[in-house]
Amino acid sequence: DLLTVSETSSEPPQEEGNSLNSPRNLSLEATFINHNFSQQVLRNDGNRFKFEHDNPFLDEDEEDEVAPVGYRYRKWCLGNDINLVARTEHDAVQAAPNNEIQFINIKALNEWDSKHSGGVDWRQKLDTQRGAVLANELKNNACKLAKWTVQAMLAGSDQIKFGYVSRVNVRDSTKHMILGTQQFKPMEFANQINLSMDNAWGILRCIIDICMKLPDGKFLIMKDPNKSMIRLYDIPDNTFESDEEENEKQPEGEDKANLSGLNLGHYDHPSTS
Repeated sequence: DLLTVSETSSEPPQEEGNSLNSPRNLSLEATFINHNFSQQVLRNDGNRFKFEHDNPFLDEDEEDEVAPVGYRYRKWCLGNDINLVARTEHDAVQAAPNNEIQFINIKALNEWDSKHSGGVDWRQKLDTQRGAVLANELKNNACKLAKWTVQAMLAGSDQIKFGYVSRVNVRDSTKHMILGTQQFKPMEFANQINLSMDNAWGILRCIIDICMKLPDGKFLIMKDPNKSMIRLYDIPDNTFESDEEENEKQPEGEDKANLSGLNLGHYDHPSTS
């Protein structure tokens, strides 16, 4: 559920434990930044766009306000009587020059330490060489940016807005500053990063065809950490259940981690990981 940071860098973060720049702490930082940025850039004057139905996750008993997100449920026919239904998201709306409503996805790119993430200092380069900053992010976070772009296109968003957020002090991950923003049309940005939706749909259909031939059960799909490859594992039905449920259902002495792997082969784009 956490966002990756510099996952596709030539030298991904390696520090361990409670270090400020350990992979997990960087992921937590990036996730909090994205949530807060997506809410901070919204108008707070009570003038909200309303969908036809209420938020399905709104609990009447909850006193805290739920973060405003628009959900759109969409359906695609993949052929051979296979239909895909997905819940997609919009983060905001804005009025276009012709006063038409445009839906927007809002994401935040975050700088944690330029010395360890490509050497491009955002405070020096963002105003004069924004292309170089974005290119460096595309190299270090190719999967994350491709995923965001696909999400925006599947939702039918008209724009995707990126915020450039940096630490106030490189040694403090709790205070941040918004240095700038940038907007793209999702399809144009996809072309810019060489993301092919035809390729993405083809990969998904290949995975579905393989899964449809398998017997009923519980499976785990994972990207190989060191190769451009995804693997499908057949796992016991009680995997990931609570300890109490496992004690009730699992015969004594049974191996919990007996994973049999099915190699799905290579894929062509990081958006499928």
